[in-house]
Amino acid sequence: MKKIVTLFVCCSFISVYAFSQVSINENADITAMMERFVEANRSMKKMSGYRIQIFATRDRLQLEKTQREFQYTYPNISVDWVHDRPNYILRAGAFESKLDAYRLWNIIRKDYNGALISFDNGISPIDLIF
Repeated sequence: MKKIVTLFVCCSFISVYAFSQVSINENADITAMMERFVEANRSMKKMSGYRIQIFATRDRLQLEKTQREFQYTYPNISVDWVHDRPNYILRAGAFESKLDAYRLWNIIRKDYNGALISFDNGISPIDLIF
């Protein structure tokens, strides 16, 4: 019995060691393409698109409360706010096309009946929802 347990433990360590060594051989063309992709995205700082404006107020505490409620209700949708004096504006999502923004707006407007689609020139490509 002791020999079986010892054999089992040794085999386990050998199998873990064997599977822990991974080597990736990437084609040079793919590496060059990925580098061009990264550089192109770094050069494009901001782009135009659409966001859903959920809430606008002059009270920052009310804005932060609404932001927490939204994040609780829709955890997979990014939300941020901007201060456009004297108002604080809470916005959700980031879309390239108005049609994509309309799909989310159609869902959100049930809980936030004042929600509207707004144009935004300062969308980061990373923020886009596809």
